[in-house]
Amino acid sequence: MKEDLKKAFDHHAHTDGFIKVTDSPVSSLTSEQKVVLNRKGNTLFNNGDIFSARRLFITTGYSDGLTRVAQKSEEKEDYLDALKLYWLAHNKRKSDAIIERIAAVISKIYMEEE
Repeated sequence: MKEDLKKAFDHHAHTDGFIKVTDSPVSSLTSEQKVVLNRKGNTLFNNGDIFSARRLFITTGYSDGLTRVAQKSEEKEDYLDALKLYWLAHNKRKSDAIIERIAAVISKIYMEEE
């Protein structure tokens, strides 16, 4: 059952299903522009403005920044948001861990209904 759920997440991640895929890096940014925006995002993140930092990291596709924002979402127990950000960061280890937890919860619910 867990493998079926993993396949469903993988399938929907490439469509408009579980994870919104329109949040992707802006391809027209130069490397220099990305560096400037990532530095600004790091400053915002360190100053506690997680929302603004998140927007910049999504814009640039900065995986380390996205991972740090995802960790903040996990701390708030917002696991779907964390999953989305880990997915955008291409952090398979972290996204797989959340998918496993979600699958376990669904499996438990399913088992209780039988």
